[in-house]
Amino acid sequence: MLLQEIRKHAHMVAIYAVWYNFLRIHKTLRVTPAMAAACPKRYGLAQIVEAMDADTPAKKRGPYKVRSE
Repeated sequence: MLLQEIRKHAHMVAIYAVWYNFLRIHKTLRVTPAMAAACPKRYGLAQIVEAMDADTPAKKRGPYKVRSE
C-alpha cells in the first residue's frame, strides 16, 4: 500500500514538472522554460496527454474462459 502511494506521488511530481516547464508561461521569461531552452514551440495539454498515452504499452487481454454451470 505504501509503495503504491509513493508511486502515485512520483507521478504527480512528474505531471507538475511537465506543466511547469512546458505549459506555463512565466512572467519574467514571457515564454515557457522549455521554449527558453530552445524547444521550438509551446505544447498544449492535449499534446502532452497524447505523448503520455503513446508511451504507455497497450495491455493485452487473454482469451475469455467459458463458464460451465
